[in-house]
Amino acid sequence: MSEVVNRVTAHGGRAWAALIGFLLAVYAVAAVGALASADAASVYTSLDLPAWAPPAWLFGPVWTVLYATIGVAAWLVWRRQAAPKRKPAIAWWGVQLALNLGWTPLFFGLGAYGAALIEILLLVVATGATILLFSRVSKAAALLLVPYLGWVCFATALNAAIWAANG
Repeated sequence: MSEVVNRVTAHGGRAWAALIGFLLAVYAVAAVGALASADAASVYTSLDLPAWAPPAWLFGPVWTVLYATIGVAAWLVWRRQAAPKRKPAIAWWGVQLALNLGWTPLFFGLGAYGAALIEILLLVVATGATILLFSRVSKAAALLLVPYLGWVCFATALNAAIWAANG
Protein backbone atom coordinates (compact mmCIF):
# COMPACT_ATOMS: atom_id res chain seq x y z
CA MET A 1 0.00 0.00 0.00
CA SER A 2 2.91 2.36 0.62
CA GLU A 3 3.86 1.96 -3.07
CA VAL A 4 0.42 3.25 -4.01
CA VAL A 5 0.65 6.23 -1.66
CA ASN A 6 4.17 7.11 -2.86
CA ARG A 7 3.13 6.98 -6.51
CA VAL A 8 0.07 9.13 -5.95
CA THR A 9 1.87 11.80 -3.96
CA ALA A 10 4.82 11.86 -6.39
CA HIS A 11 2.62 12.64 -9.39
CA GLY A 12 0.15 15.07 -7.92
CA GLY A 13 -3.54 15.63 -8.38
CA ARG A 14 -3.92 13.93 -11.77
CA ALA A 15 -2.93 10.61 -10.23
CA TRP A 16 -5.38 11.07 -7.37
CA ALA A 17 -8.13 11.94 -9.83
CA ALA A 18 -7.39 8.83 -11.92
CA LEU A 19 -7.37 6.57 -8.87
CA ILE A 20 -10.67 8.02 -7.71
CA GLY A 21 -12.07 7.61 -11.23
CA PHE A 22 -11.18 3.92 -11.37
CA LEU A 23 -12.61 3.35 -7.90
CA LEU A 24 -15.80 5.23 -8.83
CA ALA A 25 -16.16 3.05 -11.93
CA VAL A 26 -15.97 -0.20 -9.99
CA TYR A 27 -18.19 1.00 -7.17
CA ALA A 28 -20.72 2.26 -9.74
CA VAL A 29 -20.87 -1.32 -11.02
CA ALA A 30 -21.38 -2.43 -7.42
CA ALA A 31 -24.18 0.12 -6.95
CA VAL A 32 -25.99 -0.99 -10.11
CA GLY A 33 -25.61 -4.58 -8.96
CA ALA A 34 -27.08 -3.65 -5.59
CA LEU A 35 -30.06 -1.99 -7.27
CA ALA A 36 -30.60 -5.05 -9.45
CA SER A 37 -30.45 -7.33 -6.45
CA ALA A 38 -32.17 -5.43 -3.68
CA ASP A 39 -33.68 -8.67 -2.38
CA ALA A 40 -30.62 -10.83 -3.18
CA ALA A 41 -30.24 -12.18 0.34
CA SER A 42 -33.81 -13.47 0.46
CA VAL A 43 -33.57 -14.87 -3.09
CA TYR A 44 -30.27 -16.56 -2.26
CA THR A 45 -31.51 -18.14 0.97
CA SER A 46 -34.69 -19.36 -0.76
CA LEU A 47 -32.66 -21.37 -3.28
CA ASP A 48 -31.68 -24.99 -2.99
CA LEU A 49 -27.98 -24.38 -2.21
CA PRO A 50 -25.07 -26.80 -2.08
CA ALA A 51 -23.66 -27.59 1.36
CA TRP A 52 -20.52 -25.58 0.54
CA ALA A 53 -22.42 -22.37 -0.31
CA PRO A 54 -21.29 -19.41 1.80
CA PRO A 55 -23.79 -17.47 3.92
CA ALA A 56 -25.50 -14.54 2.19
CA TRP A 57 -23.86 -11.96 4.48
CA LEU A 58 -20.37 -12.88 3.22
CA PHE A 59 -20.85 -11.59 -0.33
CA GLY A 60 -21.01 -7.88 0.55
CA PRO A 61 -17.71 -7.70 2.47
CA VAL A 62 -15.90 -9.87 -0.09
CA TRP A 63 -17.06 -7.81 -3.04
CA THR A 64 -16.27 -4.55 -1.26
CA VAL A 65 -12.62 -5.59 -0.94
CA LEU A 66 -12.45 -7.11 -4.42
CA TYR A 67 -13.85 -3.99 -6.07
CA ALA A 68 -11.15 -1.92 -4.38
CA THR A 69 -8.44 -4.22 -5.73
CA ILE A 70 -10.00 -4.14 -9.21
CA GLY A 71 -9.90 -0.34 -9.22
CA VAL A 72 -6.38 -0.06 -7.84
CA ALA A 73 -5.10 -2.67 -10.32
CA ALA A 74 -6.46 -0.69 -13.28
CA TRP A 75 -4.94 2.48 -11.88
CA LEU A 76 -1.51 0.83 -11.57
CA VAL A 77 -1.69 -0.15 -15.25
CA TRP A 78 -2.96 3.29 -16.26
CA ARG A 79 0.04 4.85 -14.48
CA ARG A 80 2.43 3.06 -16.87
CA GLN A 81 1.65 5.43 -19.71
CA ALA A 82 4.79 4.52 -21.64
CA ALA A 83 3.95 0.81 -21.66
CA PRO A 84 2.90 -0.28 -25.17
CA LYS A 85 0.52 -2.94 -23.84
CA ARG A 86 -1.33 -0.56 -21.51
CA LYS A 87 -4.24 0.32 -23.77
CA PRO A 88 -5.31 -3.25 -24.61
CA ALA A 89 -4.96 -4.15 -20.93
CA ILE A 90 -7.27 -1.31 -19.89
CA ALA A 91 -9.69 -2.25 -22.68
CA TRP A 92 -9.93 -5.82 -21.35
CA TRP A 93 -10.38 -4.42 -17.86
CA GLY A 94 -13.42 -2.59 -19.21
CA VAL A 95 -14.74 -5.78 -20.81
CA GLN A 96 -14.49 -7.75 -17.58
CA LEU A 97 -16.09 -4.90 -15.66
CA ALA A 98 -19.02 -4.82 -18.10
CA LEU A 99 -19.42 -8.58 -17.75
CA ASN A 100 -19.27 -8.20 -13.96
CA LEU A 101 -22.07 -5.67 -14.23
CA GLY A 102 -24.23 -8.01 -16.30
CA TRP A 103 -24.22 -11.02 -14.01
CA THR A 104 -26.23 -9.72 -11.06
CA PRO A 105 -29.32 -8.63 -13.03
CA LEU A 106 -29.33 -11.98 -14.86
CA PHE A 107 -28.99 -14.07 -11.72
CA PHE A 108 -30.96 -12.12 -9.11
CA GLY A 109 -33.12 -9.82 -11.22
CA LEU A 110 -34.31 -12.33 -13.80
CA GLY A 111 -33.57 -15.63 -12.07
CA ALA A 112 -31.96 -16.73 -15.34
CA TYR A 113 -29.42 -19.06 -13.75
CA GLY A 114 -28.37 -20.74 -17.00
CA ALA A 115 -27.83 -17.43 -18.80
CA ALA A 116 -25.99 -16.12 -15.74
CA LEU A 117 -23.73 -19.18 -15.87
CA ILE A 118 -22.81 -18.48 -19.50
CA GLU A 119 -22.22 -14.84 -18.62
CA ILE A 120 -20.00 -15.63 -15.63
CA LEU A 121 -17.98 -18.09 -17.74
CA LEU A 122 -17.30 -15.20 -20.11
CA LEU A 123 -16.32 -13.14 -17.05
CA VAL A 124 -13.80 -15.81 -16.02
CA VAL A 125 -12.22 -15.72 -19.50
CA ALA A 126 -12.18 -11.92 -19.62
CA THR A 127 -10.69 -11.67 -16.13
CA GLY A 128 -8.01 -14.20 -17.04
CA ALA A 129 -7.20 -12.22 -20.18
CA THR A 130 -7.07 -9.02 -18.13
CA ILE A 131 -4.64 -10.59 -15.66
CA LEU A 132 -2.44 -11.80 -18.51
CA LEU A 133 -2.39 -8.38 -20.14
CA PHE A 134 -1.91 -6.60 -16.81
CA SER A 135 1.09 -8.84 -16.07
CA ARG A 136 2.82 -7.44 -19.15
CA VAL A 137 2.46 -3.92 -17.77
CA SER A 138 2.46 -4.28 -13.97
CA LYS A 139 3.00 -7.49 -12.01
CA ALA A 140 1.46 -5.86 -8.93
CA ALA A 141 -1.71 -5.02 -10.87
CA ALA A 142 -1.97 -8.58 -12.17
CA LEU A 143 -1.51 -10.01 -8.68
CA LEU A 144 -4.22 -7.74 -7.30
CA LEU A 145 -6.69 -9.41 -9.66
CA VAL A 146 -5.85 -13.00 -8.71
CA PRO A 147 -8.20 -13.11 -5.66
CA TYR A 148 -10.95 -11.66 -7.86
CA LEU A 149 -10.45 -14.42 -10.43
CA GLY A 150 -10.49 -17.00 -7.64
CA TRP A 151 -13.75 -15.64 -6.25
CA VAL A 152 -15.34 -15.48 -9.71
CA CYS A 153 -14.31 -19.11 -10.34
CA PHE A 154 -15.89 -20.08 -7.02
CA ALA A 155 -19.02 -18.09 -7.93
CA THR A 156 -19.10 -19.89 -11.28
CA ALA A 157 -19.15 -23.27 -9.55
CA LEU A 158 -21.84 -22.00 -7.17
CA ASN A 159 -23.89 -20.63 -10.09
CA ALA A 160 -23.63 -24.02 -11.85
CA ALA A 161 -24.71 -25.88 -8.70
CA ILE A 162 -27.64 -23.52 -8.17
CA TRP A 163 -28.73 -23.85 -11.80
CA ALA A 164 -28.56 -27.64 -11.55
CA ALA A 165 -30.62 -27.70 -8.34
CA ASN A 166 -33.06 -24.88 -9.12
CA GLY A 167 -33.09 -24.61 -12.93
